Amino acid sequence: MGATGRIGRMLFRQWAAAPPAGVRLIAQSRREGPGLLAWDPLDPAIPVRADVIFGFAGVVPRDGVDAGLNVDLGVAAVRMAQAAGARRVILASSSAVYGPGASMDEDHPCRPVNAYGAAKLEMERTVVGADVEVCCLRIGNVAWADALLGRMVPGQRVTLDRFADGAGPVRSYIGPRTLAAVLETLAHAPAPLPPVLNLAAPGPVTMEALLRASGAEWGWQPAPGAAVQNVTLDCGRLAALHRFRADASAAGVLIAEGQGLKDPA
Repeated sequence: MGATGRIGRMLFRQWAAAPPAGVRLIAQSRREGPGLLAWDPLDPAIPVRADVIFGFAGVVPRDGVDAGLNVDLGVAAVRMAQAAGARRVILASSSAVYGPGASMDEDHPCRPVNAYGAAKLEMERTVVGADVEVCCLRIGNVAWADALLGRMVPGQRVTLDRFADGAGPVRSYIGPRTLAAVLETLAHAPAPLPPVLNLAAPGPVTMEALLRASGAEWGWQPAPGAAVQNVTLDCGRLAALHRFRADASAAGVLIAEGQGLKDPA
């Protein structure tokens, strides 16, 4: 679900290039298109049978959009799984449920600071405990679908916040190819997944390193008072399920993973 969103498009480009063995992938969109199942997730008439549902349909933070729709879409994914006979639903939540912090694990208190994070947290609380297995992925940043790399315009200078310690923002990231591999692992996991799971490559990355690796033209600006320096995740539970490459969180790898998968500039 959500195959035509920014993350969904990258995932299906990856799976088209390297199809998972023995799996039939069905890409859902509300709009018709080649290879797409055209279906509105809020429509109760479910048109398919499925084993695992990936729920990546959602709305992102921006003016004029009701973030509460993320709750409805999460519920729709669970309803679809029940009607389709699925054994597992893997839902895209967000690290925004936590608010600022460093090395936050799944037991860290959730104190979202915006409507998007609050809606994702409400979605988790609404769907967990359904009569189908649900795992909500608290995703950090997906390279090339994020607010930094995903919004870069060729030839346009990027400014990065510099904090009082002289450093810039630090975030948890994952590359789109690694994300696809993690989702395959979670889909095939024999044991039940935890109801919530942090999702990012094992180590945090500085946004400065990403910009240097991308070759973008950029510079510093003083961080405004409301700027957040650290939002990083402890992904130890995920690492126990999926074997990451040792360099999965390296800035150069994150940049390279978007080649051929990110939307054209």
